[in-house]
Amino acid sequence: MTPTLGTVLVTGGASGLGAAVVDAVLDAGGTPLVIDRVAPESGVEHVVADLADSAAAEAATLELVSPAGRLDGVFTAAGVDSCGPLGSVSTKDWERVVHVNLLGTVAVVRAALPALTESHGRVVTCASTLGIKAVGDATAYCASKFGVVGFTRALAAETAGEIGVTLLIPGGMHTAFFDGRTEQYKPPADAKLNRPEDTAASVIFALSQPAGCEIRELVVTSSTESSWP
Repeated sequence: MTPTLGTVLVTGGASGLGAAVVDAVLDAGGTPLVIDRVAPESGVEHVVADLADSAAAEAATLELVSPAGRLDGVFTAAGVDSCGPLGSVSTKDWERVVHVNLLGTVAVVRAALPALTESHGRVVTCASTLGIKAVGDATAYCASKFGVVGFTRALAAETAGEIGVTLLIPGGMHTAFFDGRTEQYKPPADAKLNRPEDTAASVIFALSQPAGCEIRELVVTSSTESSWP
């Protein structure tokens, strides 16, 4: 039986892995709170905000956490990409990837930290296999996800004994993340990708560990993931 998770804030909780984690939190008897650019179809408590705006991300976190009165976990699923050679990706698009994926993650965790410290809660950040393996035409995404890896490891060292910190490194999943890309940047039709609900189960596993037991890092991929190891 999965233990009750309490109140868990999920960024990017309106779609993809984030939505799968919201469903998993509900199934586990927890209360999800969502920050996303669009409202989640599940109807859970949420604030519509753009994670590219750090001030808006922090404000949205506080707006959700204050009425809840308690925060037990955070999962930072929100993420974007802008594929292409460095010289062909506009400065605005390149920087947006870093703003959402890295700085948005930091902003939410920073705002949630007092509540998490009070509850001895947990943070699970979402990096990527491209946060530990670099590929061409993905400079913004790799830079942002390598940054999430470094941030999370440093956060774990800084907050040891106060909150739990887990780094999730997922491979490709069957989500809308690849929609809108040109064909060369989409997984091939026969690619073996994970279901987001299966990856979500690993997030619940990390969030539900007993006090003092830390799952520091999780790599979750399909058995034939091409970007790992």
